[in-house]
Amino acid sequence: MKEYSTENLRNIAIVAHGGAGKTVLTEAFLHFTGATTRMNKIEEGNTVSDYDEEEIRRQISIYTSVVPVEYRDTKINLLDTPGFSDFVGEEISALSVAEGALILIDSVAGVEVGTEIAWNYTEEMKLPRFIVINKLDRENANFNKVFASASELAATNNRRLIKVQIPVGEKENFKGVIDLIHQKMYSDHGKTASDIPAEYKDNVEEARHELIEAAAEGDDSLLEKYLETGELSGEELMVGLKEVILSGAFLPVFAASGRNIVGVRALLDAIIEFMPTPSEHPQVVAHGKAGDEVLNESDNGPAVIFVWKTTADPFVGKMTYFKVLSGTITSDVHLWNVKKNSDERMGGLHIQRGKETIPVKNVHAGDIAVVSKLSVTETGDTLCEKNHQLSIDPPVYPAPLYKIAVSPKTQSDAAKISSALTRLCEEDPTLSWAADLVTGQTTLSGMGDQHIDIAIRRAQTKFQVGINKEELRVPYREGITRKASAQYRHKKQSGGSGQFGEVHLRIEPLPDEDFKFSDELVGMNLSRSYLPSIEKGIASIMGKGVFAGYPLSNVHVIVYDGKEHPVDSKPIAFETAGREAFKLAVNDAGPVLFEPIMLLHITVPESNMGDIMGDLNTRRGRVQGSDSEKGKSTVHAHVPLAEVLKYTTELRSMTGGRGVFSMEFDHYDIVPANLAQPIMDAHRKEMEGKEE
Repeated sequence: MKEYSTENLRNIAIVAHGGAGKTVLTEAFLHFTGATTRMNKIEEGNTVSDYDEEEIRRQISIYTSVVPVEYRDTKINLLDTPGFSDFVGEEISALSVAEGALILIDSVAGVEVGTEIAWNYTEEMKLPRFIVINKLDRENANFNKVFASASELAATNNRRLIKVQIPVGEKENFKGVIDLIHQKMYSDHGKTASDIPAEYKDNVEEARHELIEAAAEGDDSLLEKYLETGELSGEELMVGLKEVILSGAFLPVFAASGRNIVGVRALLDAIIEFMPTPSEHPQVVAHGKAGDEVLNESDNGPAVIFVWKTTADPFVGKMTYFKVLSGTITSDVHLWNVKKNSDERMGGLHIQRGKETIPVKNVHAGDIAVVSKLSVTETGDTLCEKNHQLSIDPPVYPAPLYKIAVSPKTQSDAAKISSALTRLCEEDPTLSWAADLVTGQTTLSGMGDQHIDIAIRRAQTKFQVGINKEELRVPYREGITRKASAQYRHKKQSGGSGQFGEVHLRIEPLPDEDFKFSDELVGMNLSRSYLPSIEKGIASIMGKGVFAGYPLSNVHVIVYDGKEHPVDSKPIAFETAGREAFKLAVNDAGPVLFEPIMLLHITVPESNMGDIMGDLNTRRGRVQGSDSEKGKSTVHAHVPLAEVLKYTTELRSMTGGRGVFSMEFDHYDIVPANLAQPIMDAHRKEMEGKEE
């Protein structure tokens, strides 16, 4: 593969709902341009994009693949992204290094939830985009119906759609497309250009008129000419269209069938003619010691690269995908990782086409490439010249809200599980893991059950670490509601030196502190020298809990009396006596179980509001308020954590995938007695089992 300058590069993300045909369209691009000798198929597991064994097994895209397509002396880096919401992190990463996007819409299903998600992210990142109504060869395909539904979606952001193509036939008769820009019909896989059939003349004339009107809005001089003459030249049409596409005022709509390679040529031509080069895209702002600096994405600037993806390959090792934001990167050059404060050697530079590795010596500004075996670099890092240090803000990813507990399968896995989980999370910003000190569990959080399942399988295949999934425990807390007193005598005599200690104590609720220990000792019954031992015994049981197996907090302990023996009293005796007296007092102090209450912000289409409110009632939720904007409503509610452990999956089910939510800890509240009792009973049985 030859080197390409910035002006001859296009970085285009292909985004859509799952099943809209992204991977097959990518195959069509490759086959049309001669990069492959046949159309590979998902069912046969041989597509260039979906080469990971898990993707082949599930027959869906899980990771973003970089697929360079060479056409008309231009390299188009296609970023084929997953369409399922569990893998939205891959989509966000790809969009963060793209200058434009193709939003594919299935010609039968129309706008789906994945379409809306892709639309929202491209809108947020201000990317020019094409709408591609794909799979027009399918039974029940309907170009005009899908165009209408996509127009409604565009209108929510004051965008307008404009047809640049008209399909020739539909369903099994979909044979080609009429290019309204060049006024030609393309058939025979786009290789044959012919005149427009007579029966399409009226439709073409009307659609082209709308196209010229849209192009005229791109420039004041063009608008003036159009108002005077009612026409624009071919060159003026191209200039005006590019302006309105780059500004986002209009989104061009294309017709295609990836499987039959129909509409592919016109799409490739349009990408080159209308999508921005890296230098035409809004400039990237980098942060430096002297302040912010604008990167112009040219070979002449300081060397700066942004790492948007990392992955572990069992044969090559760690592979780091990067985009050059400024300067030219040469093989073996040393760059500085600002975040890690470390030097990295850029050895083994290459271009990735699916799983194919193509070595290169230089990577120009705006291009996307891969380097293997970097030491400390992770996704989201910036590498630059050591004497000109700059950093780029990584994209914002949604917080992972689907959480499970995990444990090692074997003793051997136990030694490696932390390292494996850390490496998985370094690769994927939408994964996170933590050790829960309250429940003693290791938790893994992701975007959904599929996301978690694949991460666990990846730990096994890539890092040889076996991981079990477990039921997540809620981090309850024990507490008391009233004052209580108790005393306990610990006496042990079994030959030789004995043990003796007696403690009298009182406990009371302590709202604003976890634990307070004091005494009201008078006289000489109990020496204050034993107080640290008593406190130690109480502290040891507070961490484990008294009646339900969860930490006990918000308690004030007052030791007011006791007894000691001149020979047998020892610190260990008072540690035991203090612990047992404390247990007795807790059981008499109105013990209760507290549960974490979360504040949820749930955003759903207004049509789903009734279902959401009813569902919150069944989850013991307390609605705090709601607001509406652009056809969507957001509910704010306090809900016990125990009721929303699987809310990610359940909300998707209730809203067809259109509902989203965020969640944060708010406070602890008392668990209702009818729910607390089974938890306490289960703990008692567990303890009895251990004693046996």
